[in-house]
Amino acid sequence: MKKTPIALACALLLSANSHAEGFKLYEQSVSAMGNAYAGRGAQITDASLVYSNPAALTALPGTQIASGLTLIHVESDYQNATATSANGQSVVGRSEGTNSLNAPVPFLFVSTQLNDKVTLGGGIYAPFGLSSDYQNDWAGRYFADETAIQVVALQGSVGYELNDHWSVGLGVALNRVDGTLSKYKDHSGLCELGTNINAMFGANVYQAAYCNSHYEVQGDDYAPSYSIGVYGEPIDGLRLAAVYHSETAYHLTGDSVITNTPITGSNVAGSPNYLVVSPTLPAIDKSTGKLAVNSQLVEASTLDLTTPASLTLSLDQQVSKALSWQASLAWTGWHSFRSIDIVSRADTPTISRSTQAASNLNSPGYIGFIPEHWQDSYSAALGLTWTLANGDTIKSGIAYDESPIASAHRTARVPTNDRLWWTLGYGADLAQNWHLDIAAGYMWMDQIHVSEREYNVQEVALYRSSLNVDYKNSAVIVGAQVNYRF
Repeated sequence: MKKTPIALACALLLSANSHAEGFKLYEQSVSAMGNAYAGRGAQITDASLVYSNPAALTALPGTQIASGLTLIHVESDYQNATATSANGQSVVGRSEGTNSLNAPVPFLFVSTQLNDKVTLGGGIYAPFGLSSDYQNDWAGRYFADETAIQVVALQGSVGYELNDHWSVGLGVALNRVDGTLSKYKDHSGLCELGTNINAMFGANVYQAAYCNSHYEVQGDDYAPSYSIGVYGEPIDGLRLAAVYHSETAYHLTGDSVITNTPITGSNVAGSPNYLVVSPTLPAIDKSTGKLAVNSQLVEASTLDLTTPASLTLSLDQQVSKALSWQASLAWTGWHSFRSIDIVSRADTPTISRSTQAASNLNSPGYIGFIPEHWQDSYSAALGLTWTLANGDTIKSGIAYDESPIASAHRTARVPTNDRLWWTLGYGADLAQNWHLDIAAGYMWMDQIHVSEREYNVQEVALYRSSLNVDYKNSAVIVGAQVNYRF
């Protein structure tokens, strides 16, 4: 049996389709979205500063609440998909289609001025996450099927005013991650061989269940993180910000579950219930006369994963009473994401009895492995804000996000490239103390080619399984946010 599908943390990868590089989400503020997040943390807008820059909370008077929702719609169109099974046979399946993502991203923040020096804040938001689901009959089903991830953070922040020009801030968050990952299982081409396997056994032993062998893993974890911010207005009309978000180390635990796996002769030698033809071939179940199958195997598994640190520098420059411009430059430290390692934590192994073998992943206890070799990435944004005579604001911005994934390491779960964003926003007072922000954005990305293989832990290619497919991605985001000032 060849390697089982990659486990849970792969689910963290697909949010490359969201408004950020890698799998980081930016959608914690609709007011900032209007400027393509340019100037975020330097613009004094609302209580979403709890996350974007705790230091800037000192510029918010009184008590304020910010709550909103962003809707992300991604179209990932694939075409020219061709794949081979572990023994080199062509995989019959859909060669083109659309993998769509529709995900709501809510948030809620509150800030309160404790005194002239200290402002406190709290919030709940999603720093990472998405979901995606391929058609069950697509040609690449042995490499990717369903991916779902949700990271929710509960954060408390404090801002402290050093003097009339500068403030510092600290945020501490507790993060919870939940995820599911699945794909169909390729048992050395048994499904592709079909009824031709009858000739090998000299009898009608074909097992249709092998074509519906499916792997799924679920898991969760809690982990802390922190943010450090600096905010200042060294001269009137020029606001500056620097914000560092820490790495977050997760130790995800869950169960790996695989259905409809072959029972090979070596596993049932001497059993009166099976007919063994060869140690490496499926045995024949005497009760059915068909190739033997395990309806379900379950094995507890674990994965260590570290989400990256980031550093953002921003400015907000007031040009006139009606016009200001914003800019941001961000670095994300993806270099620590080298591979995905799924390791058994079961006392009695089931799945890993074969996957850890020297002919497979070649490492004790291993259930799954994918080399990633991500690189540090940068993003930049520029924005403009017009303030109308009645106080309403019109915002716009453009942003460039660099992909952390080199072309050699792209996968069907992360079909991403560098991308360009354009956003437009509008802000208006609804009533006394009430303010509404709305925004929308569109993403462009060049066509991508994915050429994927499977590897053992030493990064040597395994078997003859492969996937080649082209992608064209686009995305639309829309959001609304309501702010209330006490």
